[in-house]
Amino acid sequence: MATEIMNNEVGVEENEESEASNGIEKLEISNGTDEVSENSSSMQKDEDGVTAEVAKKKKKKNKSKKKKEPLKQTDPPSIPVVELFPSREFPEGEIQQYKDDNLWRTTSEEKRDLERFEKPKYNAVRQAAEVHRQVRKYIRSILKPGMLMTDLCETLENTVRKLISENGLQAGIAFPTGCSLNWVAAHWTPNSGDKTVLEYDDVMKLDFGTHIDGNIVDCAFTVAFNPMYDPLLEASREATNTGIKEAGIDVRLCDIGAAIQEVMESYEVEINGKVFQVKSIRNLNGHSIGPYQIHAGKSVPIVKGGEQTKMEEGEFYAIETFASTGKGYVREDLECSHYMKNFDAGHIPLRLPRAKQLLATINKNFSTLAFCRRYLDRLGETKYLMALKNLCDVGIVQPYPPLCDIKGSYVSQFEHTILLRPTCKEVISRGDDY
Repeated sequence: MATEIMNNEVGVEENEESEASNGIEKLEISNGTDEVSENSSSMQKDEDGVTAEVAKKKKKKNKSKKKKEPLKQTDPPSIPVVELFPSREFPEGEIQQYKDDNLWRTTSEEKRDLERFEKPKYNAVRQAAEVHRQVRKYIRSILKPGMLMTDLCETLENTVRKLISENGLQAGIAFPTGCSLNWVAAHWTPNSGDKTVLEYDDVMKLDFGTHIDGNIVDCAFTVAFNPMYDPLLEASREATNTGIKEAGIDVRLCDIGAAIQEVMESYEVEINGKVFQVKSIRNLNGHSIGPYQIHAGKSVPIVKGGEQTKMEEGEFYAIETFASTGKGYVREDLECSHYMKNFDAGHIPLRLPRAKQLLATINKNFSTLAFCRRYLDRLGETKYLMALKNLCDVGIVQPYPPLCDIKGSYVSQFEHTILLRPTCKEVISRGDDY
């Protein structure tokens, strides 16, 4: 509007000169605008380039951050434990100090040197223990009444196979999954075709093992949905913890048994209105463990009056206790599912070709680790019962039938693997759960 008012007040000539000069100025301004726009566009291009470069660097940083972030286990578990620990250093178990005359070991430089020498073995068994912890955590989360026992065992075993990166005799399952119910204390797992279902009022002992290079973790717990059984479970849990606490280098096995029985039999449980005194099963024991040998020769009693034999430095033990509302004594009963090649079995000539063939399968896949009929089925073995009986009859393979207290009673079990290190006692399989 201001320009229009000026044009009305001046003459025509002035207007013409003004228009001419304005045209030149407009041209100059126009040229200036072009240059500015070119400069601004080139600046914008530079800025865009810098921005893109910065964005790329940020992406790279984010990627590197993602790479550095530790892997987390999936649900259900599927990532091998070795991938969760890129350093290949696996978590140490619970450390308990030795007592009294062995307290000096804690600070002994000589004993520490011995442990440094044994580190690869310790790390292997810790890897097996970490697999055990992760598998049992998952299984606890899915356990419910109505599950088919076969499905339960196969889910557990397949999870072990994944997490331990199963590799022949170098890494895998250490023995069949025991899922003994009620008055059956141990050594029961379903054979193929078994239709047993887990019930709300069942008391199930879930006993399974893992191993790396034959270094075995033997660990068990009891599942009961009905809280009525809680005191029974508590009795075996506390008795096992007592056995662990009492164990140590130069400790006599009989002293551990006496301490276990005292704790165990301080409990009673009321089941359906009837009160039962909890008993330690006197003919079941804990045991020492060796490479590829679940029972390595020494037994840890769970009642008083056992052997005077002493525990020694460097030994592995399965400390396990069984609490019963029955007689506190087990016998072999029911259909056999567990078998194991005798550790000391020498060469025994076999007449049956089928027995020779089956023995070759056992040697290749299990060696002296325990196995069950489901494992033979999984390997494609068929019609093997006669050959298996032949191997048992000649003493190459030992059958381990289910161990049962009186029918109608209930048994609970808890178990941990411990290592008597030169400087301390390590509860290898300890977890947040028990």
